[in-house]
This record gives sequence, C-alpha cells and structure tokens, in this order.
Amino acid sequence: MKPDHRVRRRLTAGLCAAAAVALTIPVATAEAKGGGGHHSCERRNNNTYQKLLECVSLEGVREHQAAFQAIADANEDPFYPGSRAAGTAGYAESVDYVAGLLEDAGYEVTLDPFEFEFVFPSILQTVTPTAADFVTGTYTGSGSGDVSAPVTAVDINIADPSVITSGCDGAFTEAAVGAPILADPAGPDDFAGFPAGNVALIQRGGCSFGLKAANAEAAGASAVIIFNQGNDPTRVDLIVGNAAPPEGSDVTTIGIPVVGASYADGTPLSAATTVRVAVPPNETRTDYNVIAEKVGKNEDNVVMAGAHLDSVGEGPGINDNGSGSAALLETALNLAKLKPENTLRFAWWGAEESGLVGSTAWVNEQVANDTLDVDMYMNFDMVGSPNYIFMVYDADQSSFEAPVVVPEGSVQIEDTFESFYTWKGVPYDDTEFSGRSDYQAFIDNGIPSSGLFTGAEEPKTQEQVDIWGGTVDAQLDPCYHAACDTYENNSDEALDVNSDAIAFAVLTYAYSTESVNGVPGRRVPGHFELPAPAGPQGTFVD
Repeated sequence: MKPDHRVRRRLTAGLCAAAAVALTIPVATAEAKGGGGHHSCERRNNNTYQKLLECVSLEGVREHQAAFQAIADANEDPFYPGSRAAGTAGYAESVDYVAGLLEDAGYEVTLDPFEFEFVFPSILQTVTPTAADFVTGTYTGSGSGDVSAPVTAVDINIADPSVITSGCDGAFTEAAVGAPILADPAGPDDFAGFPAGNVALIQRGGCSFGLKAANAEAAGASAVIIFNQGNDPTRVDLIVGNAAPPEGSDVTTIGIPVVGASYADGTPLSAATTVRVAVPPNETRTDYNVIAEKVGKNEDNVVMAGAHLDSVGEGPGINDNGSGSAALLETALNLAKLKPENTLRFAWWGAEESGLVGSTAWVNEQVANDTLDVDMYMNFDMVGSPNYIFMVYDADQSSFEAPVVVPEGSVQIEDTFESFYTWKGVPYDDTEFSGRSDYQAFIDNGIPSSGLFTGAEEPKTQEQVDIWGGTVDAQLDPCYHAACDTYENNSDEALDVNSDAIAFAVLTYAYSTESVNGVPGRRVPGHFELPAPAGPQGTFVD
C-alpha cells in the first residue's frame, strides 16, 4: 500500500500565539524567527555555509521548542496529559505544526501512516500491610491483566546488589537458548517452591528481562515486578525494558503482566504482603510520520535526515526529542529555497519511544515496495542535553566495538561531524554505534548512517566535567524520560552548536555524497576547506 498523502489540519496562528504568550517564554521576533536568523533568510537561497549558518539560529530552534511545549501543555489526554506521546492529541498537533511550516515553505509533504500498539498506563500498588502507590511502567512484551496477590521475592539482594542473578535460573536459561548472560546463575532453581498465583518480585541483573519474565511465568507467577539493580548510579531509577521471551526458546509471548520499579522501591515492595499489578490491554492506533522532500538535480541520489517527533507519556519531551526535531526543522526551513544537487528528504518520526515504530514501518514499506531510494541517513536524537557531551555515532569503532554491522560510508559521515566540531574548536567524543534510535532500520538495510547525541541517563564523570563543564555524577540529561523534560531542560550552548552542525552536514551532502557513496557532485559554493577531525575526548583541552 502506498503512503497516505492526506495532510492534517494545522495549528492556527492564533493558537500558537496564545500558547506562546501563556508560556511567558521569550520567542523570536518576525525579524529573527524560525525559518531564518534574519527576515531575508525566508526569501534567499542559503547555498553557502556562511549564509546558512547565519540563518539557522538558536532563537529559531528555541521558538520551535516553545511551540512544542505549548502543544504539550494543551494536551489533556486522559492517560498522558501534558505530553506529545504518539497516539495523543499532543503528537497530532506536533505533526500539524511541523507539516504546516514545511508546506508553507514549499516542500512536498507526506503524512505517512503507521499502526502501533498504544500502551495505557500501568498500576503498581501495595495492598497490605499498608496501601501505597508506586511509579511504574509496562515492559515491552508484557501480557495484560489486573492482579492482586501475595508477593514473593525471587533471589533478590537489596543490601548488596553488586552481583544479581534474580530470576535467571528457572525453567529456561539463556545459555540453553543461545544468548549470553552477564553472570552464570549458580545454585538451585530461583523459583523452587514458588507459590503458584503469587506475584514475582525480581531484581535487575545477570540476564535479560525476557528470561526473568519467562522463568516467572513458567513457575506459575500471576504477574512480575522487575526493579532496578542498585549497584551504581545508572541502575537506581525506574527501569522499564523489553520482557519479550529470549530468542531460541519455545516461549513466543509473555502472557502475564510485567511492570517496572526503581531500586528504592524494591524495599517496600519486598516487605509487602499483597500487591496489585494492573496492565490494561494495548490498543492498536494509527499515527503519522512527517516526510518532506526537495528534489535535486540528481533526483535519484537521496540524502535523508530524521529526528523522532514524539515524547514519552511522562512529559513534553522538549530535549527528547524536541531538540533534534526543532533543529532539523530550522535547517529544513532555511534550505527551502536551495536548488540542491541531490534530493533532500527530511523525516520526523512517530512512536520512536514505542520501539522505533514509525521509522521501521516506513523503511519496511519502502523495502516491500522496492522503493527504498535512500543513499545516506543522518539521525538527530537529543542534541541539547543540559549536562551535555558532544558525541557522534562511532562508526569507525575507535572507542566502541559496534554490536551491529556498520554500513560502508558511515565513517565518512562521522568524519564530517567531527571535522565540523574541529573547525569550531569544540571538543567531542564518540557514542556507541548501536542502532538504538531511528537509524536502526536504515543500517539494517545497508544504508550509510551517522548522527549526533548529547547524552541521556548516563552520569557525567569528573574527566568529562574537566572537558565540557557541567555537574559530576549528574545525568547528562537529568530529566530524561521525565515530566521535567520541559522548555527549561536545555543547554543553549549544546543546542546552538549542534543546530549548526546539523545544518552544515545537510548542506554538505546536498551538494555531494561522493565521499559516502562515490556519486559525484560538486563543492558547496564559497571555497570553504573543512579541517580533518582532530580526534575525540578533549583534544582541544590544555
């Protein structure tokens, strides 16, 4: 089936203006707003680095983020209010905002539909001896149900969480199904004598979430709570992952509800007598990717750049990923008058937070129709983290061995971003080329890819503070996947530099992808020479 070319209604100018005023956020004036650092930017062909970077402004990017914040604030969804999660009005209005600006700028805009599983909020409560509510979330691959039953702790250790194999030894083992484990579970079956019908309380660590859930279900558990391990600062907060059964086992689905909890909540949950775990059944919904295209002289050589537009249900997602979405939008608007050598295609993906659904659905549809005409892809997910590090996907594996196949040409895109940082005198580092964002479907199909990232839940080290400043031991994004990921959750410095980096790279490849795929083009006008990459991890620091 071909993509649906219907275009949704747009936010009216009055709604946007009223929302911006209500936010009391200073936004750009008509002379320096999104779509141009100057009024002339909206009319001119920004065909040189100097002209484009003059027009791609921090003020313009922040104005788009302010609009996303206003949209989230207006979202009164009964399950995820104040968010821009896929399947809610907040996401629909975000689509309208982005698509409307791109259409007005002259792009060919397609709203590409996809189906996904809308996950309703889950419930975790202690019933006896005291009643209390806990912050939780549903694991991917979970079954549904509403269970109130006695809770049984399964080989947990709150006092010393350094080595945990809770729930790893049971009816299934990952060694038997061909998947690695972090620590070989020793001793007797963790579920020996487990009372059928009870809720299993399991601690993170030692093996996959799916193995833990499969073992609990095989032992007769009516529900599963997996709380975080607690052995270091990255393993203390609420953890919600993938509980799908391990590959190679004869279990295809988990039929009981599986929810998450933080390490701190492990103690009161383990002390409870009876708990309630409720996971409503998912609902299939349809939402949309926004695809905008400008055909080049070489229309068959396609440069694609994307960012996910949705937030998690917990908050407005103004860094994750309002930052990448806004910076990409600002770049696209300022290239609206360009006459590129290569075709430019921009994408704002939906339901990334539900498992890279929108981008994967789009790529799979193109593959099925034999129309995947993408020659390179760049991904921008979280580019303005408050406690930031400037990072590029490590395609050359100079710091991290990639757990995925790195398509040929990806190293050259990485070099372009690193050369930009070198030119700007900005220290940068590598981040693992893992496929854990919307570039996954592209690299799975051999398409050269790269992208930028400023960090999520990882704590900042003293060495990193010495290079980039910031707060030691604090998360790179302290509001990652939280309600506080608002307009204030931002580094102007990181966002400003990365907005320019995005614009620079898109313009570079609009003219020539020869270094990536061997297709000749021509130089960007202006006789600019980009320096070679200086190297990661604080090369510019004395």
